[in-house]
Amino acid sequence: MNNRIDAIYARQSVDKKDSISIESQIEFCKYELKGGNCKNTDRPKFQELVRDIKRGLIAKVVVYKLDRISRSILDFANMMELFQQYNVEFVSSTEKFDTSTPMGRAMLNICIVFAQLERETIQKRVQDAWYSRCQRGFKMGGKTPYGFRTEPYVMDGVRTKKLVIEPTEAAFVRQMYEMYADPQVSLHDITKKLTADGMRTYHGRLLSRATLSVILRNPIYVMADLDIYEFYKSQGTDIYNDAADFAGTNGCYYYQGKGNTEDKHKHLQGQTLVLAPHEGFIPSELWLKCRKKLLASHTYQPARKARNTWMAGKIKCGKCGYALMSAHSNGILYLRCTVHADSKACPGCGCVKLHELEAVVYGAMVKKLKDFKTLTGRNKAAKISPKLTAKRLELAQVESEIEKLLDTLTGANNVLLSYVNVKIAELDGRKQELLARIAELTVEAISPEQVSQISGYLDTWENVSFDDKRRVVDLMITTIAATSDSLNITWKI
Repeated sequence: MNNRIDAIYARQSVDKKDSISIESQIEFCKYELKGGNCKNTDRPKFQELVRDIKRGLIAKVVVYKLDRISRSILDFANMMELFQQYNVEFVSSTEKFDTSTPMGRAMLNICIVFAQLERETIQKRVQDAWYSRCQRGFKMGGKTPYGFRTEPYVMDGVRTKKLVIEPTEAAFVRQMYEMYADPQVSLHDITKKLTADGMRTYHGRLLSRATLSVILRNPIYVMADLDIYEFYKSQGTDIYNDAADFAGTNGCYYYQGKGNTEDKHKHLQGQTLVLAPHEGFIPSELWLKCRKKLLASHTYQPARKARNTWMAGKIKCGKCGYALMSAHSNGILYLRCTVHADSKACPGCGCVKLHELEAVVYGAMVKKLKDFKTLTGRNKAAKISPKLTAKRLELAQVESEIEKLLDTLTGANNVLLSYVNVKIAELDGRKQELLARIAELTVEAISPEQVSQISGYLDTWENVSFDDKRRVVDLMITTIAATSDSLNITWKI
């Protein structure tokens, strides 16, 4: 095409002080074009460049250096295939490649191999630096553990953060350990007692058995002495510091070992223990008594893949809105409120038999689909509504704002926590509005094929696999709020 233009692609590595500026790269590329018209494209607009190539608007792509546009062999190969398909020249202004010759293309491939090698080497150096900082006792991010706050700290000439005991929270943590050391006391007993005493965890949330279990396992609280050293040594944990360093004062950081993907709080072998610069406040004898009790206990298990009901993940307590979990009694499966089980802060959902609830929900799904087909018809166009897309995007933004607000205020004082609770309540209100609107708009978005598929599953429900039942529920239902005398289903269709 005679009206095609040339494109300059420039990108700067913000983490490299000596990285050549975008302006300088553009000047080099403009010299290569010798005054011709060009399009300047930075990284966020890379897809715009691709679209313009496919529309036949680009004749030549010019970069300052090969690694400015790609460091992946696969990405580069796909890019070159695209360039050749649309007859687009590729020029590196400092490396002088000619993609019209076999030798030029071969040289390009060789250079991209080295570019990828450089990237992988950088990644390895970053990983090694991370483990090095771990071993030296630096705080490596994440939310501040309950019982502590952070303050600025300089370590080996590097600015970092140090944990400092937060007196009110630390008193609750001590109480947790003292109570759990009693062989007759369970996690449930502790969550019930401390919740009644007014204790709240991160961002004002109720104490759960899962959070309590993590606190009781964490060596960040212990006054680490030789007994702690010997305990972790016997468990196969890699200990960075010498035994003589365990003087009964400092707490410990506990890191997942290289290549280890197991739960670091359950599997101690191959993990890494490092003395931290902060002071611990739980005596080692008390900490070990609780830790060994947890190792021997099989009563607490983390979340597992759903197996008892195809409604898992959807069922909420009709009183407090928290999840319902299944429990056996005399061979019958019941549902009970997790908050009620943990702390009695919720009165509970009453006696809800799982299989009876499944039968009621199944009947509601059949009726809902029948009403849906009557109202919308099977011949409705299966197009995604722009309004639905916009609402989903807004929902994602609201959820992101909530997460950011929670992350940035970790360790905040009570005044800030009160403020953030108000803001989160406002955002959550907007979130609920969006969920309701999305549920309405989903009616317009569901395809005739999906309606037919769901209908087929519901007609042969007894023979449908567990996983397929869960998929059907996910297509139709947002939440199921249940008590012994009420049922409220929030529909997606």
